[in-house]
Amino acid sequence: MLAVSPFPICLVSLTLSLSLIKAMATVAAAAARRAAALTRLSSPQSSSPHLIHRRGLAGAADPHGPPRVNIWQDPLSPSKWKEEHFVIASLSGWGLLFFSGYKLFSGGKDKKEEKLVEASH
Repeated sequence: MLAVSPFPICLVSLTLSLSLIKAMATVAAAAARRAAALTRLSSPQSSSPHLIHRRGLAGAADPHGPPRVNIWQDPLSPSKWKEEHFVIASLSGWGLLFFSGYKLFSGGKDKKEEKLVEASH
């Protein structure tokens, strides 16, 4: 009879057991990471700086004040206008004022008189 050593079978089963343990550890680690991330996101007491919501440049939306309207919806109430519309209207008004003053006070220098020449036949 041919004697078969149990050593290769044990080695194969040991290798399979180790790979199975590694796979289970990988799955367990991934599940732990997901659970930790879920706990961090769902916890309102979390003071992690990367989870604090910042609105950036959304300063025009003031939820505590009166509602703002477009300039064309209520043109006679500047206090109700949106901030952007108020800035555009103010800058346009100042520009018109300066340009009108410039044209008013520099009046005679820009006028060019043309002399009509009669055609001679």
